[in-house]
Amino acid sequence: MQKLPLLITTGEPAGIGMDVVLILAQEGKLQDFARPIWVTADAEAMQTRTDKLVAAGVLNICPAWQKVDAQVDAHDFIEKLSQQPTATDTDSAFILLDVPCGAPVVAGQIDINNAIMVARQLEIAHQLAASHTVAAIVTGPLQKSALIDAGIKLLDGTMFSGHTEFFMQQSGCDKVVMMLANQAMKVALVTTHLALKDVPAAITKDNVRQTVQIVLDDMQSKFGLKKPRILVCGLNPHAGEGGHLGMEEIEIINPVLQEFIAKGADISEAMPADTLFTPRHLQDCDAVIAMFHDQGLPVLKSHGFGDTVNLTLGLPYIRTSVDHGTALDLAGRGGASATSLYQALVMADEMANKTLLPA
Repeated sequence: MQKLPLLITTGEPAGIGMDVVLILAQEGKLQDFARPIWVTADAEAMQTRTDKLVAAGVLNICPAWQKVDAQVDAHDFIEKLSQQPTATDTDSAFILLDVPCGAPVVAGQIDINNAIMVARQLEIAHQLAASHTVAAIVTGPLQKSALIDAGIKLLDGTMFSGHTEFFMQQSGCDKVVMMLANQAMKVALVTTHLALKDVPAAITKDNVRQTVQIVLDDMQSKFGLKKPRILVCGLNPHAGEGGHLGMEEIEIINPVLQEFIAKGADISEAMPADTLFTPRHLQDCDAVIAMFHDQGLPVLKSHGFGDTVNLTLGLPYIRTSVDHGTALDLAGRGGASATSLYQALVMADEMANKTLLPA
């Protein structure tokens, strides 16, 4: 049976999203997954970018693709895709879902008239993943400021704040978890982009409990681990040193972790972060839960920055992402690396092969 496709959203058309897809297509790496690869982009802009990269000597050939018109109602669009070939032609590297821009695309130059197109890519991705038409979403970089300046809103009416919040609200989830992963380790976060002074107030029993539950659930359902081994960082130095350096471990974190331990979960109590991230502990660990962004991610990225993948746990489907931005200065000129996109595809494919969801 043909496996479901992986869907790449190229994101901001003025950035390197299209570049890195084209680089992988030329290198033949999109054929590594035994799955069709679908890509959302403006077809005209994709051809223009291809020509530009060939002229710059970045591409030796013009990769071929099959074009599908995405300018239809969501339900009709999904039905139309189901009638398309489930695999690309032998001479095609990917299927291009054409999402037209509102204005001509100039590499390296943001145009807020194209923000609606960027948001439309994400809507299509959600619809295809939620309907199990694709096995996973792999997102390319977008420019948040462009969507905010264009007045693009999330479902709850707030300003557009990123992929994570978009997919969370579209899926009706109350909580999702950011995880970054590479070959060395997987690190999930209880809090994400908060000022350090605001972190302690966000370490609540409910927040810790929800984070742990989502990590356990997704390690089982999306990574195929029957009983994942989870290590948890304390908030304070030395995990509070028995209360001398902070009470959060005693009053908040450990009581929640004891709930999971009592139910049979293989999870630690709060551990000092400076000793948790050592080979002795990590060798038998499936994932680490850190309390805040710069507690866990600097360690992870020091073990493989270019190979790091961003995951969103807690969604009803798989979503991975590149770990870089739009790199406007490199778009269409060369110098962009496709390594992160490739690793995000590898992770998405591995998760799809192990997931309990249709894949």
